Amino acid sequence: MIKVIISGYGKMGHMVEQELCNRGIEVVEASEDIRSTNPDITKQCVCIDFTTPDAFRANYRFLAENFKAVVVGTTGWNDIFDEVRSAFETCGTTMIYASNFSLGVNALFAAVSKAASLLRGAGYTPTIEEIHHVHKLDAPSGTAKTLAQLVERDLGVEPHITSVREGEVPGTHTLTLTSDCDRLVLRHEAFSREGFAKGAVVAALLTEQTQGVHEFCELL
Repeated sequence: MIKVIISGYGKMGHMVEQELCNRGIEVVEASEDIRSTNPDITKQCVCIDFTTPDAFRANYRFLAENFKAVVVGTTGWNDIFDEVRSAFETCGTTMIYASNFSLGVNALFAAVSKAASLLRGAGYTPTIEEIHHVHKLDAPSGTAKTLAQLVERDLGVEPHITSVREGEVPGTHTLTLTSDCDRLVLRHEAFSREGFAKGAVVAALLTEQTQGVHEFCELL
């Protein structure tokens, strides 16, 4: 059974810890400063990272160099993706990343890709709206960006994204495809952060049978 160190001990970190405990998986440490952890211990552990974009940028080389594998739930670092991937590949450290670890959202990704492919060239205009809590640091969300990439790739049209920050909303993502004849709406609404934690733990377990750098939806 894997051992886990949690990087980032905010609301998501606590939720991940609870899910790990529910599954009987050992939590070695939950750290706000991952670079202060003992490398002799980290080499035996999978790290689940839910920090901030700035923290991940500062930490990713340490994660690649010192952990058995890493699950990255932090978003807002796509602009340095190539450097991150190179660091993990050079170190031979498995990394599983996602803009959203919810199993429902990953089903949405698959549905969006299929729908966009079927409607390509049929005159549909895509728009995306994402709603999150006021504490979320990046906008648009990583999930919205992933949806936009899928739509642009499979529909051939770049969607407009609207970001809304209000209250304590865990996350709602809506893709609307509109033509002169009809409208198709695909939406995922998170009721809590629990779904993100469950998916991240599933990803941590997948690291036992996975090598390399992978997006979570590829492995599903």
